[in-house]
Amino acid sequence: MENQLTPTEPIKLAIQKSGRLHDSSMQLLKECGIEVSNGNNQLRIQSSNFPLEIFFLRDDDITEYVQDAVADIGFVGENVVKEKCKEVETIEKLGFGKCRLSIAVPKNGSLKSLLDLNNKKIATSYPVILADYLEKQNISAAIHEISGSVEIAPRIGLADAICDLVSSGSTLFTNELKEMETVLVSEAVLISSRGLSSGKQGILDRLLFRIRAVKKAKNNKYVLLNAPNDKIDSICGLLPGIKSPTILPLAEKGWSSIHSVINEADFWNVIEQLKANGAVGILIIPIEKMIV
Repeated sequence: MENQLTPTEPIKLAIQKSGRLHDSSMQLLKECGIEVSNGNNQLRIQSSNFPLEIFFLRDDDITEYVQDAVADIGFVGENVVKEKCKEVETIEKLGFGKCRLSIAVPKNGSLKSLLDLNNKKIATSYPVILADYLEKQNISAAIHEISGSVEIAPRIGLADAICDLVSSGSTLFTNELKEMETVLVSEAVLISSRGLSSGKQGILDRLLFRIRAVKKAKNNKYVLLNAPNDKIDSICGLLPGIKSPTILPLAEKGWSSIHSVINEADFWNVIEQLKANGAVGILIIPIEKMIV
């Protein structure tokens, strides 16, 4: 049949051509074992070992390209997805590009709370998200949409406050601003157009499998330790692992080696408890990939 999509036709991925998400997007593909080379700064390239074609686009255009199925999937910030309101599906959070969209005001000014924003002017590049937030908070303020250098708006008299992306907060500090309220917490996400063919859905599932393995690895550490046999039960209670810890006898009688996985969020608390329960020779090893 003419125009019939086949399972080998590459899925088209849109990512940021430059900016804060570009390098992390490319690094994720590399960690997923997907080889791409863009030495000539092309705007469209194909992987040499995975059925994936990559478009390098402006961040603000990615959701529209995916909605229109020019690209099948995209890596983009949640803030862009919510601001652009395109008909796309959010499939997976990617674990990088974390930031927050916040309302900020002059550090030494008179604005102290959200109520103080009534009848004030707020400059932002995210008018849709901000308008929705202010409506829910019953705040009536004038929104001035500007495309860049939002942080200088109060200093030049354009606005009383701003609503902008914040990561480290250094830009706000430099411009003598302080955060008043967090409007949205954001990170990079994988979005998809609707109605993918079965072939492209299969490729997307393969890509998701790799992405999730990389994310799980980053969130966990492999731990090896030695312990006296009479402490094994208490130590295993602290180390559930993926299913259960691996226990191997040591050459020294009465001792065993225990291998398991610790979640990054619980890392130091668990290590302290292991030490208190008799564990010695504790080794922590990064995990490159984690398949469960």
